[in-house]
Amino acid sequence: MSTLKTKAAGSRLRGLRATGVAVLVAASVAGCSLWNSGSNKPVPADLGANVAILGVRQAWTAKVGTGNAVPLEAHAAGNVVTLASADGVVAAIDARTGGDVWRAALGEPLSAGVGSDGKSAAVVSRGSALIVLQSGREAWRQPLPAQVFTPPLVAGGRVFVLLADRSVAAFDENTGRKLWSQQRTGDPLVLRQAGVLLAVGDTLVVGFSGRLVGLNPDNGSVRWEAPLASSRGTNDVERLVELVGRTSRAGESVCARAFQAAVGCVNTARGTVAWSQPASGADGVHGDAEAIFGTESNGTVVAWRRSDGSRLWSVDKLKYRKLTAPLLLGRSVVVGDDTGLVHLLSRTDGSPLNRLTTDGSGISVGPVVAADTLVVVTRNGGVYGFRPD
Repeated sequence: MSTLKTKAAGSRLRGLRATGVAVLVAASVAGCSLWNSGSNKPVPADLGANVAILGVRQAWTAKVGTGNAVPLEAHAAGNVVTLASADGVVAAIDARTGGDVWRAALGEPLSAGVGSDGKSAAVVSRGSALIVLQSGREAWRQPLPAQVFTPPLVAGGRVFVLLADRSVAAFDENTGRKLWSQQRTGDPLVLRQAGVLLAVGDTLVVGFSGRLVGLNPDNGSVRWEAPLASSRGTNDVERLVELVGRTSRAGESVCARAFQAAVGCVNTARGTVAWSQPASGADGVHGDAEAIFGTESNGTVVAWRRSDGSRLWSVDKLKYRKLTAPLLLGRSVVVGDDTGLVHLLSRTDGSPLNRLTTDGSGISVGPVVAADTLVVVTRNGGVYGFRPD
């Protein structure tokens, strides 16, 4: 991730209510998901025998949180993966060994995490407190005026937070002093899942409703806005349009998904939309300079050409499995499913390369990579490290 260059930092830079904004669990939006409970839920096709074209072995396992505490988004940087569980356990794990670098039990439930720059790790409690840890010890905390579901961004000596009331706030990384806040307006509904918040050069890029917005990290002023999707329908639920993490960045290009509406890419140097294509997924995208990859709500995996959005391929071998956001790793597109399997698909055509097993509780968040190790986290808090044979 590019660091934010700021004047102050020199060369570094789900039915709930949140400040009048209704917050919805993504899967509960009527008509937007195939994963509602009921006897008519489609049955996934049998996968058949696993043919391991790409050799991968399990290198280590670890644990974060209790079996009832769903893990939050994982953050990978260098050799370290930082994880948090909904019951308040935060751990930095060495991806080379699976051992703890540090671990902290905050003793209170969390709604968002983890953001880290290698020095500080930031999470947000369900009580709307921003908590920053350094070397596993709480350095400071600040109350927030609304709930948070997006992992904080730690960059440029600052901690940036995207709140459920569509405001963004910046805090000094070392002292916790609030530096600025920027309030936006939008539709009355937001999703209870991670949104878009990242650094691109000296610009803070944020997802507001269906737009990517570039902010000045010094004061929160708007530099540009680029719409990837617009509201549609006749009621608040149908008009819901929200950008969801994860994103794919390649140089000045940032690609993102608008929940159940579109996938598109923005040129952040000009603040313009390069392309946007209709898509019906609920999780983010990943890719490189050539292609981006996404999972649709029905379990179809899709690849788009990054330059113009033309579809390269789509495969339905995993149809009706609830898939995570993908991770592009070498020649593989990696996705987890709700049975705890990890699927490695060819980036060229989506054909299967291998299938890995975990504890069977389901993969809870998008896979990440650190120290040449594929790291996946299950709903029961199992952390698995896989490496090529």
